[in-house]
Amino acid sequence: MSEFRHLSVPIALSPRAVAAFAGSPGNLPRWAAGLAAGIREEGGRWLADSPMGAVEVRFVGDREAGILDHEVTLPDGTVVLNQFRILADGPHSLAVFHLRREDGVTDEAFAADAAAVQADLDALKGILELGEGQAPRRH
Repeated sequence: MSEFRHLSVPIALSPRAVAAFAGSPGNLPRWAAGLAAGIREEGGRWLADSPMGAVEVRFVGDREAGILDHEVTLPDGTVVLNQFRILADGPHSLAVFHLRREDGVTDEAFAADAAAVQADLDALKGILELGEGQAPRRH
């Protein structure tokens, strides 16, 4: 059985509004630090540069239902599924990311991955609740 962590953040907006923003590939560089260098659409595919080379990001869930699962295809062809949900919490939302520990990942690397995902979720919350200029800066 895989090891995983659920990382989350409450957001004081409707699930529909959060999913519309977070599920738009063009918005990813605004809150997902791993894509801060940018993402571009080429021939209907969303590509981003990474230290490994170009990666493709493809949303595969039902955005209207708050399922923002996305596949990341690495330069070697490996596909990683990131499970991401926007859940209703009354009139507000809970953004939940399911972080799966891949084989061979050390405790330290898994903890660093979890911290990076939490920072991204916090950045998403800040941008949506406070606006781009008011959100806390990411490092």
